[in-house]
Amino acid sequence: MTSTNDVRKRRLSRDDEKTSVNAAHLRPGTSVSANLSAGLKFSFLCLVVSVILFLLGLGLYIDTTNPFLMHLASKFGYDKQQYAVIVDAGSTGSRVLAYKFNRSFIDNKLVLAEELFKERKPGLSSFADNPEKAALSIKLLLDEAKAFIPKEKWSSTPLLLKATAGLRLLPHSKAENLLNVVRDLFTKSVFSVDIDAVEIMDGTDEGIFSWFTVNFLLGRLSKSNQAAALDLGGGSTQVTFAPTDPEQVPLYEKYMHEVKISLNKEINVFTHSYLGLGLMAARHEVFTKGYNPEETNIESACVNPIISNRTWLYNNIEYKISGKDSGKPSQENPVVDFDICLELIKSKVMPKVKPKPFSLKQHTIAAFSYYFERAIESGLIDPFQGGEITVESFRKKALEVCQTPNDEQPFMCFDLTYISVLLREGFGLGDKKKIKLYKKIDGHEISWALGCAYNILTSDDKYNS
Repeated sequence: MTSTNDVRKRRLSRDDEKTSVNAAHLRPGTSVSANLSAGLKFSFLCLVVSVILFLLGLGLYIDTTNPFLMHLASKFGYDKQQYAVIVDAGSTGSRVLAYKFNRSFIDNKLVLAEELFKERKPGLSSFADNPEKAALSIKLLLDEAKAFIPKEKWSSTPLLLKATAGLRLLPHSKAENLLNVVRDLFTKSVFSVDIDAVEIMDGTDEGIFSWFTVNFLLGRLSKSNQAAALDLGGGSTQVTFAPTDPEQVPLYEKYMHEVKISLNKEINVFTHSYLGLGLMAARHEVFTKGYNPEETNIESACVNPIISNRTWLYNNIEYKISGKDSGKPSQENPVVDFDICLELIKSKVMPKVKPKPFSLKQHTIAAFSYYFERAIESGLIDPFQGGEITVESFRKKALEVCQTPNDEQPFMCFDLTYISVLLREGFGLGDKKKIKLYKKIDGHEISWALGCAYNILTSDDKYNS
């Protein structure tokens, strides 16, 4: 049996051992600071490794465009800022789009941070007989870009002007005169200007850049189901999509192009620009059918009879448009003969839709420009939220508008009917096919200009370093 004294002795013995161990640590010749120093060094090393791993993780994840991550990355010096200025010289107006990108020091990725969008009307083609006014219009847009971009970045910011269908439809000499005055203006610019900075853009590039912009902003570039892009301009319309079935590629061989979507990945994309099938060009084609080219007083079966001598400017020519009496309901309730208008538009659209994009219907479709604007103006979708509608919705709304006299929207009957024919009979989309309509995605304008800016900043060694 163990006595109380034995237990006490054992406890004292253990206490003596602890005291002995502690004394050994405190004995002269044993450095406390050395031990602390070693611990601190190890902790610091762990911190450095953690920060490096964190930054590498950001480099892989930052393209989610999360604002907090972007801010945090900038605080760590993760990126540098780059700018690009693109002037879109369209048929109905000129727009300047200035972009600010953050470029990663780790993986060289570009992430869109901010943009400037300003527009001036009319388009350059309207100044065909007065090129100096065209230069002034562009100068005012460039002044907006200068105010947006920090002065120390001006010399390293690329500046380009790309003209679209408006100038493609002009006589060559007049188009060149307009481009030359802009080239003179650009030579005096504070931005970085290459020799080919001012030109008429090929319709193929316009389609590809628009498709890139849509899928870049939707975050679908790296996915297998990219959206098809439908862009309806004034002089032309573009259709662009990536066929999902490799067997479809030979069908469109002439219209297929390789598009680089990342450092190590390219995909085949169908694109075609249908010149003359833009909304304004189609109006002109239908309105002037049966008239001599010199005639400017026009009656059209696609315009309500209450419209008389309404001024319409196209290619710098002023037309007076009136509705043609359809012989239907009374003068108190004049309407457009929808069937006559529909067949007239079909006769002008169908011959120009070559090639027909048969497999477009297999894709999610994003449509913008006049598709969006006319849907807004006719009340098909919410002006702030955009929306998704069916092809059939355009046809039904067109029929409704054509049966309603409207002095404030004299050409809406034609515009909606034309869009419905283009989508349904032209592109072969079924009535129930859904179309997503956009003007902006995450606050950024849908424009081929973003794809163009991204392209020059990633493909030109002068900016990609």
